[in-house]
Amino acid sequence: MNFKNLLLSLLLVWGLIFSASAKEGMWIPTLLQKYNIEEMQQMGFKLTADDIYSVNHASMKDAVVIFGGGCTGEVISPDGLLITNHHCGYSSIQKHSSVEHDYLTDGFWAMNRDEELPNPGLTVKFLVRMDDVTAQALEGVTDSLTESEKQVRINENTAKIEKEATEGTDYTAVVKPLFYGNQYFVYVYEVYKDIRLVGAPPSAIGKFGGDTDNWMWPRHTGDFSVFRIYAGKDNKPAEYSPDNVPYKPKKFFPISMRGVKKGDFTMVFGYPGTTQEYLPSQALKLIMAQSDPEKVAIRTKKLNILAADMEADRAVRIQYASKYARTSNSWKRWQGEVKGLKRLNAVEKKQEGEKAFTEWLNESSSRKGKYGEVLPRFEELYAEFAPYQRADDYYSEVVKRGTDIFSLAQKLDRIRRLAEYNAESRLEGALPELKDEVASYFKDYHQATDEKVFTALLTMYANDLPGKWLPEELTKLTPEKLAKLYRKSVLTNETVLNQMLDGFDAKAVKKLEKDPVMQLYRALRNTYEVKVESRYRELNDSIKANQKLYMAGLLEMNKGKRMMADANFTLRVAYGKVEGYNPRDGVHYNYYTTLKGIMEKDNPDVYDYDVPDRLKELYKKKDFGQYTNGSGQVPVAFCASNHTTGGNSGSPVVDAEGNLIGVNFDRTWEGTMSDIMFDPDQCRNIMLDIRYALFVIDKFAGAGYLLDEMELVN
Repeated sequence: MNFKNLLLSLLLVWGLIFSASAKEGMWIPTLLQKYNIEEMQQMGFKLTADDIYSVNHASMKDAVVIFGGGCTGEVISPDGLLITNHHCGYSSIQKHSSVEHDYLTDGFWAMNRDEELPNPGLTVKFLVRMDDVTAQALEGVTDSLTESEKQVRINENTAKIEKEATEGTDYTAVVKPLFYGNQYFVYVYEVYKDIRLVGAPPSAIGKFGGDTDNWMWPRHTGDFSVFRIYAGKDNKPAEYSPDNVPYKPKKFFPISMRGVKKGDFTMVFGYPGTTQEYLPSQALKLIMAQSDPEKVAIRTKKLNILAADMEADRAVRIQYASKYARTSNSWKRWQGEVKGLKRLNAVEKKQEGEKAFTEWLNESSSRKGKYGEVLPRFEELYAEFAPYQRADDYYSEVVKRGTDIFSLAQKLDRIRRLAEYNAESRLEGALPELKDEVASYFKDYHQATDEKVFTALLTMYANDLPGKWLPEELTKLTPEKLAKLYRKSVLTNETVLNQMLDGFDAKAVKKLEKDPVMQLYRALRNTYEVKVESRYRELNDSIKANQKLYMAGLLEMNKGKRMMADANFTLRVAYGKVEGYNPRDGVHYNYYTTLKGIMEKDNPDVYDYDVPDRLKELYKKKDFGQYTNGSGQVPVAFCASNHTTGGNSGSPVVDAEGNLIGVNFDRTWEGTMSDIMFDPDQCRNIMLDIRYALFVIDKFAGAGYLLDEMELVN
C-alpha cells in the first residue's frame, strides 16, 4: 500500500478516535492551549485556555469539584453554594429520609443556613494542580524487567511523587496513568469535609421519568440538588462543626438567564469516569456477545423482584430506592451499548483499523519487530480469558453486589479473620465502625425482599456456571433450601447480631463460622479465589500489558496528531454544540424540552410520572416568572454533542462566555456506546437547563432567597 492510500485508510478507520471533530473528545485542561483552544474559539468560545485552567490565578477549575466518590459538582455563589445532580445527592437525601420525613418524595429545602443538614462522610475535592510526571513515574523501568517488576518500580515511583507533591501541605495527591501507562500525571487535591444539604426537589421532579426515561431523550428530569461547602474560620478544610462557616471560593460560576439555541457552543468541565476507545476487536466481541448480555440478565432478575416489592410497600420503596437506581443504571446502559455497537458494526471497524495497523507495521522491520506480535497475542489471550470473564461477572453480580446479606457477610468475614489472626488492636478499632455499618445496613434492609433476590440469583449462579467453578455446598441447594438457609442466618436479626458484636469473643467467632449464610459465602468466595481469581488476574494483567504495547504503537503511528486519552476520573474538557439528532429513520428529536412536556406525561397512576400538584398549579396559572424561553415556556432540559460519560454527572455546562447554562446528567440511549466508540450523529449528552433549576428553587420550593447569593447574567 502506498503512503497516500495508507493515510486515507488510517483517516477513515481511526476517524472515530482521532477525529478533530468538536463533537468528540475529553481533553486534558493543561493541554488546551496546544491542541484545542484555537478550534474552540473558531466555534465561538470567547475566553482563553488560561480562563479554564490556571495555577497562577483563579480559573474555572477552582469552581469545579469531585462530589462524593463518583460525581462532579460546581460552585455557584461566593458563599460556597454548590449544585450537582439529584442522583449524585440521592444517597445523602435518602439517609436523611424516613417515613415521617420522606425527603425523597416530598423534597427538602433549608429556609435558612441553620436548617442545612450535615452529611458525615461526604466530601468535595478541589483540584489544586495537575502535572505530567511521565519521566519520574517510569524512571528505572526498562525492558529487562518483567511486567510485575515494572509495576513494582512504577508503584514505588508514584508513591514518591505523591509524597513530594503534598509535603508540607494538607493536600492529597494521586498519580494516574494515561494511554494505558504510556503517560502519567499527578493530581493534587484539597478536600473539604463539611458538606451540608441545602435543597433537593421531590423525586417527582428530580427523578421525573425514573428508570423508564433513564438514558432516554426527550427528557424532562429536574436532576439537581443543592449543597453548601463549609470550612473553618481560615477557609481551610475542617471536620463538621457548628462553628464552621460557608466556604469562600476562589471562583464561582455566573449563571446565564439567556438560555440556549441550536448551534450554540457548549463546554462540559468535569470528571468523566472511564472510557475504552482503544480496545481491540476481540474485546468488543466479548463485551457484545457475552459480558454485557449476561450481566443484563442477572440484573433483570434482581430488578423485577425489587420493583414488585417497592410497588407493594412504601417503606420498602424508600429502603431500596437508591439500590434500585444504582442497579438499573448500568443495566440499561449495557443494553444501549450493545445495540449501538452493533449498529456501528464496531467489530468490523476495529478489524479494519487493525488491518491498517498491520500494514503500517509491515512498512518497517523495526516496527514489526517491536509490535508484530501484539494483535496475534490479543487473539490468544481473549480466547482463554472469555470463560474466566464469565465466572468473574457472575461472582461480581451475584456474590459481591447482588444481595444485601452477602454484602453484610463480607464485612463480618473481615472481622472474623481479624479475630482468627489475633489482630486485637485492629479488631478493637474495626468493631465500632462495623456497628455503625450494621445500623446503616438494617435501616435499608427488608428481609423478605432480599431473601427473594438471594434465592433467585444463587439459583442462576448454580445453573449458568460450569460445575468446576461451583462449591459443592451450592450444588446441593434447591431454591427452597436456599430460602430456608437464608432464614436460619443470624445475619437477618439486627438485635442478635449487635449482641454478638458487643461481646465479640471466641464464642462469637464460632457462631459466625457455623452460620449457614456465612458458610455459603465463604464457600463461594474460596472457590472463586482458588479456581477463578488467580488465573483471571494473570490473564487480565497480560491483556493490559499487551494493550499498553498496542497503545504505544498507535501513538507512534499517529505521532503529531491530536489524540484523546481515555477518561480516568480526572478533570477533562469536552466541547460541542447544541443540537438534536435523528435516532432512526423518519424520526427527529429537537434539542430542548419544556414544562409543557412534563404536563403531557403526567400520570398519577405511574410513580415515575406523577407530577406534583404544586407544579401543575404553577403551570395552570402560567406563574413562570423570569424563567421562560422565547416561546413563553419554562425550559427543562437540552442536549448537545459533548463527549461525556459516567462521572460527568453534575458537571457544569457553560456557554461561550463561561456562564453556567446547565448541569450535565445523562447521555442518550442511542449513544451509550460512546465509552467504546463515538458516533457524532447519535451521541448526545443530556443537560438540565439551569433556568428550570432556578424556577423550581424560586417558584416551586419558595427558596428564592438562594438566588440572592448567585450572580445572574441577563
